[in-house]
Amino acid sequence: MAGPFRVSELPGGLRVASERMDTVRSVALGVWIRAGARAEPDDKAGICHFIEHLLFKGSASYSASDIARIFDEMGGEPNAATSKEHTVVYARFLDEDLEQALTVLAEMVTLPSFANLDAEREVVLEEVAMYEDSPPELIHDLLTETVFNGNPLGRSIIGRAETLRSQDRETVDAYHRHTYVAPAIVVAAAGNVEHERLCALVTAAFSRLPATAATEAAPLVGPPGHDAAFTEKDTEQYHVCLGGPALSRDDPRRHALFVADTLLGGSWSSRLFQEVRDVRGLAYSVYSYTSLYADTGLVGVYVGSREEAVKEAVEVILSELRDIREGVPETEVARAKKHLKGHLVLSMESPHSRMQMLGRAVLFDLPLLTVDEILARIDAVTPADVEAVAGDFYDPHGWSLAYIGPDAAPLEAVAHDFRRTVEPADDGRSR
Repeated sequence: MAGPFRVSELPGGLRVASERMDTVRSVALGVWIRAGARAEPDDKAGICHFIEHLLFKGSASYSASDIARIFDEMGGEPNAATSKEHTVVYARFLDEDLEQALTVLAEMVTLPSFANLDAEREVVLEEVAMYEDSPPELIHDLLTETVFNGNPLGRSIIGRAETLRSQDRETVDAYHRHTYVAPAIVVAAAGNVEHERLCALVTAAFSRLPATAATEAAPLVGPPGHDAAFTEKDTEQYHVCLGGPALSRDDPRRHALFVADTLLGGSWSSRLFQEVRDVRGLAYSVYSYTSLYADTGLVGVYVGSREEAVKEAVEVILSELRDIREGVPETEVARAKKHLKGHLVLSMESPHSRMQMLGRAVLFDLPLLTVDEILARIDAVTPADVEAVAGDFYDPHGWSLAYIGPDAAPLEAVAHDFRRTVEPADDGRSR
């Protein structure tokens, strides 16, 4: 394969991807599994995140304390994350420790003991409670739930207390065996690593995996939501998210979208940071963001503001959304592109970041682009491209609004405009 990447498919369908970096003495290794919250049945919401936790509680040969001790002795630290569409278990360590680290990570993934399941369930329930007590985090799921309008893509990754309590060892074990299969897994590594040796080690360590077909999430169907959702909480600030559907992760317009997001609210010099925070002093935290999935995406804006300032802050955001749809000066586009390129290059000097980019691309069958190729695609974005994606995806007439605070009144007039084409859902929550 051209470029610095090497990808091999082993018998059974598991793929191995690597990028050699001769200037480092470490290896970043990740086991990527196409098992995420989006594909979970509603009665098992949160089970992928629960399994991720349980992988660290021990395996057939290693206890939880063994796993901690082994990686401590390496000077490394294993970790994991669950998203809407995947789970990843990863670690970084010295190149001389590759075989042992891979052996332990592989057994954690393929032969988890699910020890102390009830105790770990309580840990995850505490995480759910902590999350629900954190409006700056909770607000993003409230927006996603509203935008994706009942689709599993809109559910929280960590699940709900009632579904977590029903997940016993038999349920968890069956779901693990059903989803952790060879065709759904990519082992990715970046750093001082030889591809042929990595493939040999992976072949031995993952030989137990079944080769059954991977479970795919159902595609998004139905129109997106266009609504306003309010959750009452006794907070000092109002936490507000506005957003709507966007393009998928493989859409060629994604680099133009990243530029639009950067100049809108993705940097200190962005329009939202300058107008909402620096010029008017309406908020401490204000930013825009994008989340891209297999068949759709999400663009959003967050602001946290006091009761007396929140309505003006939202009105300024809506004004900036109107402005970027009417065209952006070339100098502003150039500044946003330079920011994106600098951020990319700085992050890609880390083996961990390169492993993340490589593992994600191979898992989701995306083209493998070098840093220079990505920089060229960012450079190719024009002001007309930015205006086009802004026109397609930054029109609040197709967006939803979510807000958390002690009273709906300060944003009631704004919320009314978001509700004008959709009747509120009768789900027991204040809308």
